[in-house]
Amino acid sequence: MGTQAGNPPLPHGLAELHRYMSADALRPHIDRAEMLRYLGYNGQELEVALAARIERVAAELERTVTPRGIWQVFPVDAQGTNAAGEPCIRLAGTTVELDGRDIFRHLKDAQGCALLAATLGMESERRLRTQGGQSPLDAALLDAACSAYIEAAVDAMDSEIEQLAATAGFARNSRFSCGYGDCPLEAQDAIVTSLNAGRLIGLTVTPNHLLLPSKSVTAMIGLFAGKAPTTSDRPTCAVCRLAGNCSFRTRGTTCYGRPHT
Repeated sequence: MGTQAGNPPLPHGLAELHRYMSADALRPHIDRAEMLRYLGYNGQELEVALAARIERVAAELERTVTPRGIWQVFPVDAQGTNAAGEPCIRLAGTTVELDGRDIFRHLKDAQGCALLAATLGMESERRLRTQGGQSPLDAALLDAACSAYIEAAVDAMDSEIEQLAATAGFARNSRFSCGYGDCPLEAQDAIVTSLNAGRLIGLTVTPNHLLLPSKSVTAMIGLFAGKAPTTSDRPTCAVCRLAGNCSFRTRGTTCYGRPHT
């Protein structure tokens, strides 16, 4: 279970810090369907003028904002317990301690965990605040576009991690973020610190453990020598502590969008 003292070290290509900043020609594409999902779209007919407005907002964001991110793989230690005496996940060489049965199940058999952080930066934050005071509709469109854009950037980082892990002989499981299931948001503080994300990409954590800029993501991916166990699939709504009060579920969708395949 987890990383043992006799296990071989992680390959240097995974253990080193990686930066993600897409070039202009390679910026991730905002999935317009994902943008509509964030807007609560559920098959309604779109007016031509609204569809054009959505496209204009998305295209402008793609043209002018560059997502940035970092990721690094750390050895997993699943042998210890937390202050309450319950099993927890620790990442060697960091202060990250992950409590909760869902993240423990997700990472307990992994040799390494890829920690990643990505953000659209303070420019997106400024635009959201400006639009919020000018046009409620444009603010809602921009908010949805930003959410879909940061998700696209994390998907691109996810693919990069998968490719490098496969080259080194590792399989991966799905992406998992603080707030999924019973994994607490408090863990984001140590994740941001361990990646030095404040200095490298301008990402900070509020006293309430929320990320700032708000259009930012932290996540974890388990890496396994050989084949990832099927029990490490993405958590479902059935185990989520927010399932009873979830705006996505009321619209017939989920917070995590398209699952990894």
